[in-house]
Amino acid sequence: MIEFRGCYTAIVTPFTSDGIAVDETRLAEQIAFQADGGVRGIVACGTTGESPTLEEDEHRLVVETAVELGKKRGLQVIAGAGSNCTRHAVALQKLAFEVGADAGLQVSPYYNKPSQEGLYRHFMTVADSCPLPVMLYNIPGRCGVAINPDTVARLATHPNIVAIKEATGSMDSASEIRQRCGITILSGDDSLTLSFAGCGSAGVVSVVSNLVPARVQALCDAFLGDRFGEAQEIHRGLFPLAKGLLSLDVNPVPLKAAMRLLGRDSGAVRLPLAEASKETVAKITEILANSGLLKLEAVAVETKQAAQPQTVRA
Repeated sequence: MIEFRGCYTAIVTPFTSDGIAVDETRLAEQIAFQADGGVRGIVACGTTGESPTLEEDEHRLVVETAVELGKKRGLQVIAGAGSNCTRHAVALQKLAFEVGADAGLQVSPYYNKPSQEGLYRHFMTVADSCPLPVMLYNIPGRCGVAINPDTVARLATHPNIVAIKEATGSMDSASEIRQRCGITILSGDDSLTLSFAGCGSAGVVSVVSNLVPARVQALCDAFLGDRFGEAQEIHRGLFPLAKGLLSLDVNPVPLKAAMRLLGRDSGAVRLPLAEASKETVAKITEILANSGLLKLEAVAVETKQAAQPQTVRA
């Protein structure tokens, strides 16, 4: 079975400026940027990729592109395949298997809030559907229900259920999972990556690695190599970026705004998400500057130029 260790970037889905279509050129550039940054893999069509707003053909396009281009560059590719409809989750898992992904990311069913037995049966049905490894995605803040450690341990007996992205924000949950079974744990919160390493995690599914892939991979390399002093130093440098950026608005709104400021515009966010406000963009600019990613002088010039009236020629 495949091993999951290190940094996996939850990549954005780049859209055209009007948000109507997937920007395939920019998607290819984002995948290359991650490969150049040395991350272990990418996650396509996750929360950061605005998966709830993707049409079926767009979902396939993004996953196929990620697999085709990512694997050429040595990246593991995990495809978002979750749904609150078990039959739909099975179909997306089979699609991920068909196009050659390394695993399917299976989020807890959202809105319908199943019991722990319902969660167990849902994920087991998906795992039985095809040979593709399953990475569970535990994010009660978005789904309204958590996968309890006891349920994770039950699920981990299935040979295809091999990892869990823990976005509970709870080190107790991660610790209890590690106490009960040997499933691979990946942090789902950038600010807690190092803390989760102390609970036995093997890496992170990261948002901020869209901006600084090499730094996040270096953090993982340090703690996986038992160099915790080095890991603490890297963590201290990343923490203001990770905590500050993602506290300003719902992901990926601030992330896409930051990427635009850094010259890597990934287009609009789709409704029901709304673009970052001017006040939020100003705060993002400050965070990026304090993290050494952006020069405020350059932003001021760009803003001034954008505000100047344009000459219209007859």
